[in-house]
Amino acid sequence: MAIPVETFHLAPRAQGTLQARIQQMVAQGILSGRFRRGEKLPSTRALARHLGVSRITVTLAYTELLANDYLTSRGRSGYYVSENAPASPRFEAPAPRVETVDWDSVLARRYAGGPAFDMGRPPDWASYRFPFIYGQTDPSLFDHANWRLCAMQALGTKNFNALTQDQFDADDPELVRFIAHHTLPRRGILARPDEILITMGAQNALWLAVQLLTVKRAVAVEDPCYPALRQLLAQAGSRVAPVAVDDHGLRPEAVPDETRVIFTTPSHQCPTSATLPLARREALLARAAALGAVVVEDDYEFEMAYLDAPAPALKSLDEDGRVIYVGSFSKSLFPGLRLGYLVGSPPFIREARALRASVLRHPPGHIQRTAAQFLSLGHYDALVRRIGRALAARRAVMEAAVARHGLEVAGKGAHGGSSLWMRAPDAVDTQALAFALRSQSVLIEPGSPFFAGPEVPRQFYRLGYSSIPSDRIAEGIARIAAAL
Repeated sequence: MAIPVETFHLAPRAQGTLQARIQQMVAQGILSGRFRRGEKLPSTRALARHLGVSRITVTLAYTELLANDYLTSRGRSGYYVSENAPASPRFEAPAPRVETVDWDSVLARRYAGGPAFDMGRPPDWASYRFPFIYGQTDPSLFDHANWRLCAMQALGTKNFNALTQDQFDADDPELVRFIAHHTLPRRGILARPDEILITMGAQNALWLAVQLLTVKRAVAVEDPCYPALRQLLAQAGSRVAPVAVDDHGLRPEAVPDETRVIFTTPSHQCPTSATLPLARREALLARAAALGAVVVEDDYEFEMAYLDAPAPALKSLDEDGRVIYVGSFSKSLFPGLRLGYLVGSPPFIREARALRASVLRHPPGHIQRTAAQFLSLGHYDALVRRIGRALAARRAVMEAAVARHGLEVAGKGAHGGSSLWMRAPDAVDTQALAFALRSQSVLIEPGSPFFAGPEVPRQFYRLGYSSIPSDRIAEGIARIAAAL
């Protein structure tokens, strides 16, 4: 029996090439049981005409399905569903289960149920017309073509070992070499391979640092700061002292005397975007030395210094190995990459490597090699320059619109960045404001999650401009002003 050609429809939003989408359409029909073994498929000519594609595209799709034993060819008769075609396993619906385990008593530690840090970002944020959110990739700026080429190279036979082998606790030498010889020197940092560890993004790097340095110890953090850092420290049982920041970032003299570890974001303070001046950087290192403390430097957004050259990294001023440096490619490439790195003295990196190996061995080899190819071929630097030009243009539009509507800017990066830290009138709860603005297709990030303590300021909010085109900014700001 022949399968009617009208049965076949290409999903309009499906990803991939036409050939891949046709393969997927046929394979799913077989796996779902709609196309049965022995049934004849439409001819390549008939299916091509029905779908509005070239005949060679359908022929190539059928050929691939033939090679994978989904289809079989019978001389001049055509293509049929193979008798050996894979089939989805059939599972009976499970019987209702009555839970008898008292999980409240069984769980030794809890991680869920803490503060939610979606920062006003719903899963469908890209469907909003005015997404003033931070840290998401603008597909119009990303270099899809060259990333795809680098990924294909990383999947080739030349890179077979990097792709397939379990390296235990080792990192991709090409990626480490690029970081050591190119990325870090631009921040004034000289490091050997045994002082570098690849991580699953900055979040993983911070987790490693917290586990190794802060368990049940006195820790100083900026206030406001990255909310997930406070959550990591709470899980480790650290004694956290929030240190209020001002227009120039962390104040070294305010770090408490008992502090053993200091966390800071000196390049673009999170979330205020303040940049720590050189004098304060030197004072912070002196304060840490006097306390016998170490400093964890999250070099947040240093690549986005498009207005002026970035200030030297704190690690570049470190003469006694006191600074642990956290870097990431996830923000400048795309958040889903989850690729970052730690830089520190060999004893620290040795322990961090062992801890990482006990949890996840190493980041996926093909991801590391793809990134290494993208970086070493110069695509990364070109991408960062393109993003910097776009952000500079968007920032100019943002600042003009904010000034025109009389909105108050509480902080903006002197060197660049991708957001403005804003302050609403004191009576405004920006959590409620953010919720109300969603009905107008506007997304903003409430500021209260960035602050420590039970009584936090409610009037701050952050406006990111990395994910919104310039021509929509003015109207979006107008809607925010009207809501205020």
